[in-house]
Amino acid sequence: MTTVAITLFTDPACPFAFSAEPARWRLRWHYGDQLRWHVRMIVLTLEPGEAGKLAEGAPGLQRRYGMPIEPAPYAREFSSEPACLAVVAARTHAPGSEQPLLRALRVRGQLGGLIDEPQLIADAASAAGLDPDELAEWMRAPASERALAEDVLAARTPSPAARALDHKLSGPREQRRYSAPSYELTRGEAAIAVPGFNPVEAYEVAVAALAPELERRPKPDDVAELLAWAQVPLATAEVAQVAQLDLQRAHAALARVARPTAAGADFYWSLD
Repeated sequence: MTTVAITLFTDPACPFAFSAEPARWRLRWHYGDQLRWHVRMIVLTLEPGEAGKLAEGAPGLQRRYGMPIEPAPYAREFSSEPACLAVVAARTHAPGSEQPLLRALRVRGQLGGLIDEPQLIADAASAAGLDPDELAEWMRAPASERALAEDVLAARTPSPAARALDHKLSGPREQRRYSAPSYELTRGEAAIAVPGFNPVEAYEVAVAALAPELERRPKPDDVAELLAWAQVPLATAEVAQVAQLDLQRAHAALARVARPTAAGADFYWSLD
């Protein structure tokens, strides 16, 4: 089976990356196992001033993109490094568990949780099906620390193609880095970089350019089919993007078949 590898540079603390999740769910729906995902951590708060900006919150993004983000500022500044280390530790010691853990960290963090607190990380681990004590032990392992350092370096070494789109990168001029989210798509020796926040069509163009023979599944027949496939609660905006509905129509369709859980100014939806 032809596959395209996607390296996703991201950070669990980033509200832009969280707001881009609907596009990622749509890619996963259309192409399934034909895409192989590898997540790498940026650690945004390594840069001076970034923790302060994150602590201010991002209510405008919730209004603009619809993802459940608590509009109030955070209780204090925080570091994203412990959560990034947790994701890398899961990736290193239990491959396949890193994406559910990243999701659980994001959901909690964007609702006002401080993702450098051990209890939040432990709660996210449990939600992702991991043993919190075991994850804490993995986080202390030298292999996890080395892997995180490698991620940090890779995120701050954008490809030449990405550097050509400097306006889509972040960080100081002397060391530009990938914004969250940024994609590197590869198939064999061919590679395409799609840095920064982009509409889903940009990613689909890149996938088609690398592997035009991939099968593209059509949109789901109904929202219940989508929720059953996702196996985790989805936000209204995520369902709307994959099902190709506006937010009002998606909300109405979900209300008929799914159970809402209030989150910020919106909901997560799951089947009974």
